[in-house]
Amino acid sequence: MADDFNKDSEEDDDLMLGGDAEAHSDYVIPDRNDESVRFHLPGMYQNWYLDYASYVILDRSVPHISDGLKPVQRRILHTMKELDDGRYNKVANIVGATMSYHPHGDASIKDALVNLGQNDLLIDCQGNWGNILTGDDAAAARYIEARLSKFALEVLYSPKITEWELSYDGRHKEPVTLPVKFPLLLAQGVEGIAVGLSSKILPHNFNEILDASIAYLRGEDFQLYPDFPTGGSIDVSKYNDGCRGGSVKIRAKISKLDNKTLVITEIPFGKTTTSIKESILKANERGKIKLKNIDDNTAATAEIVIHLPAGVSPDKTIDALYACTDCEVRVSPNCCVIQDQKPQFTTVSKILRDSTDQTKDILRRELGIQREELLERLFFISLEKWFIEERIYKEKEYETAKDKDTLVAFVDKKLEPLKPKLIREVTREDIEKLFEIRMIRITKFNSDKANDTMKAIKADISDIDYNLTHLIDYTISWFEMLKEKYGEGRERKTEIRNFETIMETKVVEANQKLYINREEGFIGTNLKHDEFVCNCSDIDDVIIFFKDGKYKIMKVADKLYVGKNIIHIAIFKRNDKRTVYNAVYRDGKSSLYYMKRFSATGLTRNKEYDITQGKEGSRIVYFTANPNGEAEVIKVLLKPKARMKVMALEKNFGDIAIKGRQSRGNLLSKNEIAKITLKQRGGSTLGGRKVWFDMDVARLNYDGRGELLGEFVNDDLILVIYKNGDFYTCNFDASNHFDPDILRIEKFKPHKIWSVALYDAEQKYDYIKRFKLEPSNKRISFLGENPQSSLILISDEVYPLFKVVYGGDDAYRESQTIDVSEFVGEKSFKAKGKRISTWNIAEITELPPERFPEESEEIVSEYSDDEEDAVDEDELRKEHLRQEILNSSGDQESDDSGNDLPEVESDENGQMSLF
Repeated sequence: MADDFNKDSEEDDDLMLGGDAEAHSDYVIPDRNDESVRFHLPGMYQNWYLDYASYVILDRSVPHISDGLKPVQRRILHTMKELDDGRYNKVANIVGATMSYHPHGDASIKDALVNLGQNDLLIDCQGNWGNILTGDDAAAARYIEARLSKFALEVLYSPKITEWELSYDGRHKEPVTLPVKFPLLLAQGVEGIAVGLSSKILPHNFNEILDASIAYLRGEDFQLYPDFPTGGSIDVSKYNDGCRGGSVKIRAKISKLDNKTLVITEIPFGKTTTSIKESILKANERGKIKLKNIDDNTAATAEIVIHLPAGVSPDKTIDALYACTDCEVRVSPNCCVIQDQKPQFTTVSKILRDSTDQTKDILRRELGIQREELLERLFFISLEKWFIEERIYKEKEYETAKDKDTLVAFVDKKLEPLKPKLIREVTREDIEKLFEIRMIRITKFNSDKANDTMKAIKADISDIDYNLTHLIDYTISWFEMLKEKYGEGRERKTEIRNFETIMETKVVEANQKLYINREEGFIGTNLKHDEFVCNCSDIDDVIIFFKDGKYKIMKVADKLYVGKNIIHIAIFKRNDKRTVYNAVYRDGKSSLYYMKRFSATGLTRNKEYDITQGKEGSRIVYFTANPNGEAEVIKVLLKPKARMKVMALEKNFGDIAIKGRQSRGNLLSKNEIAKITLKQRGGSTLGGRKVWFDMDVARLNYDGRGELLGEFVNDDLILVIYKNGDFYTCNFDASNHFDPDILRIEKFKPHKIWSVALYDAEQKYDYIKRFKLEPSNKRISFLGENPQSSLILISDEVYPLFKVVYGGDDAYRESQTIDVSEFVGEKSFKAKGKRISTWNIAEITELPPERFPEESEEIVSEYSDDEEDAVDEDELRKEHLRQEILNSSGDQESDDSGNDLPEVESDENGQMSLF
C-alpha cells in the first residue's frame, strides 16, 4: 500500500510539474523543508510511516533477546502469573485479563496463547488445544483452560529484579522484559514479519541448549542445531549458525511397509499432514508420481499411508516425494532480535552466549538480594535478642518516657555498646520496630532458638558468599538442575543427517531408459536388448518423427507399438521454444523439395501431425533436431539430367526463418535430389533476448517499453543499485519485482570497476573507493554496515574525475580535483576506501573524464585471464571439430550406389538418424 501511495503521489507530482499543466490549477507543491509541510499529506505520511514501522518492529513482531518473547507473549505470561493460584484458568479469562496490557484484540492474544501452549514448555494445557500435526485449530477460548507450568514458575519470574513500566493506558504496570533464567528464545523458536525485516528462529532441543550453556560456561566449544516437535530429519550443512543467508532442508520420515505401501510417520516443521497429503495428490495429478490411494490416519502421531499401483518402484517414489512434494522443504532462518532498542541480526551461538550470560547475571543479582535479606534478618534478630535479654523494656526511663522521641533516644543510647558488633548502623526505623514486639513474643522468647536461627542464617550467608565467589560453577549447577528436573522426555526428535540432493529432473525424467526397435516399430523401457535412445521416466512424453513426415507425441510405456520408418525419437519437453528442427522434404511425388525450420510446441498427446503438406508420396530426405536452435550448412547433390548445368548446391539453414510447424518452408530445388550431406555444423541462430526496463512501473519487459538494458542469454544477470548503496543481481525474468529508489539498473558486467564517494558514519569523514561488484541475489550494501552511512556519488567511468568543494571553516580553501583511478586502488566492495580529507567538505561532484582507455584496454577489460584462455581453447576446439566434419563429409561423398539419404548422428542423444 505504501508503494502504491508513493507511486501515485509521484505520478501526481509529475503531472503537476509536467506536460499536462493546462489540465490543472496553479497549485504548487510545498517545499518539504518548510515547517508547514507537516500539514501536507505526503510529508505526514513519511514521518508517520517511520513511526509505524518502528512500532511494529519493537512492539509487535520481533522478540527481545533478554527473554526471547514478543510483547504479546510477555503480557500473556505476566497476566497468567497475576492470576496464578495453582488451578486452571479459562483461556477466555486469561485473554480478557491480558487485554488490560495488550490493546490489539482478543484474537491475537488467543492465537499467541495457543501457540505458547502447543510448544509444551511454559503452559500446562487442559482441553482441546488443536493438533500441530494435522493443523486442526484449538477449541473456543471458553472451553479450554491453562495454567503456568512448574518450569515457567521457576525460570520466568523474579519480581524484585524485574524492570517495570506503565501499560498502554497507564493503569497498570507491566514488565519491560521478564528475568528469564534460560535461553528460552532458542527453545521455543519464533517467527515474525515486521516492516522491512522479518525474524525466523528455529526451535532447538531443550537438553542440548542446557548442555551448550554448560559447555560455554566451561569455555568449551558447542554447536546447536534445530529440533522440531514434528520430528523428521534435517540437513544442517548450510545452517550457518542460524544466521541469515543460511538454510536447512527438512524431510519427512518415509518408510516402506511393503513393496506397494509407503507410510509417513514424521513430517517437516511448518507443514501439516493435510498440506502434505494435498501436495502428494497434486504431484500425482501432474504426473510427477504414481499412486493408487492415500489415507491420512493421523491422531496422536502422524501416519499417512500411500498405496502404490502395481509396477511402481517404492524407492523411486520416495525420492519423487522428496523432490516433488512437501515431504521435503527448505527453511531459511533469520536470527533477528531486539537488542539495545533496535533490531539486530545475530546468530544462534551469540543468542545462547548472551542468554547464558544474562542467566548468570540474574542469578548473581538474586543471590545478592537473598544475601541482603538474610543480613537484614540477622541484624534484626540480633537487635531483638539484645532488646529482650537485656530487658530494655523494663528500664525506668523506657517506661516513663514522655514521648516517642525520648524513648528512641534512650534505646539508641543503650545500644552504644552493641553497635560495633552489628553489621550496619542502627536507624530510627530499626528502633521503632523493637517497640512493635508483642509481649507474648517477649514472654515466650527462647534464647537458644534465636542463637540457632542466627547460626543457620550465617551458614546461608556463607553459602551465598561462596556461590557469588564461584558464580560460574553456581550457574552450571543451575542448568544441571533444570536438565535433571525437566529434561526427561525431551530427547531429540529430529534426526541430523546429510541429504543427497534429489533433482526433480532426475527423479521424474531420468529414472528409466528408453529403447527402440526400428525394424518392428516398438519403443519402451523394457526393450533392454534393442537400441538405446535416452534416459526418461515413466511419466514422460516422447516425440517421434517418421520418414513420411508424420510425427506425434506418445507417453512412455514398457512396450508400445508406434510404427516403422522412425527417423527421430526424443523426450518431448513442452513449451520448449529453444529446440528447433531442420528438415528437407519432398512434396508429394513431384520433384519439388522444401527446407524448413520449426519448433514443436503446443502438441497434443496421441494426435498425428505432419511436417509436409500432407500430399501422398511426401517423404523426409534430411532431418536434424537442434536443442539450441543450431543451423547447419548442407551440401545437396542433384540427380543428373540433360542440359543440367548445376549438379550440386550448398544451403545454410541459418538463412531460413524459424516458423510454425505447419509452414510449407522455402523451396530448395525443383530437380530430383540424389543425396544430402552435412557440410558444416553451425551455431545457434536464436541469439539472446532483449530486455527493457520500464521505470514507470519498475518492471522488466520484452516489448520495447522503457530503457533497453541489453541482450541477455543463459546466465546473464541484471544489476540493481539503490540510492542507499544497496545492490543485488537477479535474472531477467519479466516477473521480477523491484523496490523504488533505484539509482542504476543495467546488465551485470563482473569486470566493471565502480568509483564511489561516500560518507562514512563511523569515521565521520568522506571516503572514495573503487571496486568490482559481485553477483548476489540478496541486497548488500557497499557503504558498510552502519546504516547512517550515505552514498554521495557513483561512477562507472574508467578514469573518473571528482571535484571536491570545501565548506564550513574550510570554505576558504580551493576546490580539489581528484583523479580517482590514481587516488585509490581497486579493492573489494567491502573495503572502507581512502579518506578524502579531514577538512570540512561541502560538495563532491563528477567532472567529465579527461582521458579514456585505449581500444585494446576495453577489449581486455571484458575478459579475465582465465576467460581469455577459455576463449582461445574454445576457438581451437571449434576449428578442430570443423576440420573433422569436413573430412568426414568428404568421406561420405561416394558414388551413386542407391544411398539417397545421409547418415547424420544426433548431438542430443547419440542415435543415428539414417532413414
